[in-house]
Amino acid sequence: MNSNLFTALCKPPIYTKTEVPFWDDEYISKQMLDAHLNPEIDAASRRLEFIDNSVEWIRQMVPPSEYPTLIDLGCGPGLYAERFTKMGYRVTGIDFSKCSIDYAKQTASSKQLDISYKYQNYLEINLGETFDFATLIYCDYGALSTEDRRIILNRAYQHLRPGGKLLFDVFTMKKYEKVKEQQTWWVCHKNGFWRADEHIEMNASYKYLDHVILDLTVVISKNDITPYYIWDTCFTKESLIQEVERSGFKVRGIFGDVTGSMYQPESETIAILLEK
Repeated sequence: MNSNLFTALCKPPIYTKTEVPFWDDEYISKQMLDAHLNPEIDAASRRLEFIDNSVEWIRQMVPPSEYPTLIDLGCGPGLYAERFTKMGYRVTGIDFSKCSIDYAKQTASSKQLDISYKYQNYLEINLGETFDFATLIYCDYGALSTEDRRIILNRAYQHLRPGGKLLFDVFTMKKYEKVKEQQTWWVCHKNGFWRADEHIEMNASYKYLDHVILDLTVVISKNDITPYYIWDTCFTKESLIQEVERSGFKVRGIFGDVTGSMYQPESETIAILLEK
């Protein structure tokens, strides 16, 4: 057996990181952008109706008249940033996909929207300025390792003024409970998500302690064998509150999602509003 293939398919240590920067791969980043922009699916971004409802609720909860400057962490192609700007916020968007940032800049320019977009890893930001409000939307927080979650909370805290707010969402135990450990594979002849030419995709779902799940995809092509790791840490309300309070934030609200729905034990997400 090919040792590289065997290693790639085995259950990895928790929070193993993908070695290649797939978010900036010329082909994959375009597929990710298409997923963001597809209005029919909840893939890289929520559906447009959800986003519209979300922005309207956020405007009421954290009004731009009181919190005028907003930093959108993981802004992608600017679906939220554009709407925030139209609501009256002065928006800075941060994302680590050059493809998404380039698209966001072009569409903002075409719509004459004054948005500052920065191509940067939000785990490494040091902008030298503070904001009134920060967002990290569509469960990006849970995709990070324990250490990286500590880092992003610290980065957000450093970039907020005293009294500034942070809003983000996570998946709950409902997602963890639904996942079944399994392994599948299929042949893609062309134009798959990960490769344009012929390849095999082998997929595995794994569960770990501390309510962590992994969606592992191993791509086998003529030229390479590459594993891609998509992690999710799922939270209870209590475990999420305990984690964020260690960073110095104060909890100002718990919701079922970022449209402001009431949190219920059966909710599939938790949205949390924090204050510095």
